[in-house]
Amino acid sequence: MPQSSSATTTALTFSDADALPWPADDWAAALQPPTVLIADDDGDIRDLVAVKLRAAGYRILEADNGRTAMSLAVNERPSLVLLDVSMPGLDGLGFCYELHSSPQTAHIPVIIISGRGTPADVALGEMVGAEDYLVKPFSPAELLRRVQHLVPTHV
Repeated sequence: MPQSSSATTTALTFSDADALPWPADDWAAALQPPTVLIADDDGDIRDLVAVKLRAAGYRILEADNGRTAMSLAVNERPSLVLLDVSMPGLDGLGFCYELHSSPQTAHIPVIIISGRGTPADVALGEMVGAEDYLVKPFSPAELLRRVQHLVPTHV
């Protein structure tokens, strides 16, 4: 005897989809390497840092002044910002304060890289929201260690 089947549909949902740091339908973005924004007016420093971080599997954005860096941070939402204090347009301390004052970018960690290394300088960096402070000259290996601590690659 043929059985009549009533069609039932079961909807599958992902209860944790809202907790993902990216839209659930954007898997390509999830597979991209973390992005690091390097903001320093010294091109040699930017190049050195960019080469080291690219080799470690990071995607790199670069800015030579604070205003360009802020525009990139707002539009690109990097995973981390490496930030010089002395830059034209908007200095690093002002950048860090503005970045962490906005709900859209407050979650982005910042490592300040500066030639100023007194305890007062480091304390000021912490006050404006920097997660770490590295004094120039620095070891590229030490910089990489600190970046990986805040934003590990998944490659």
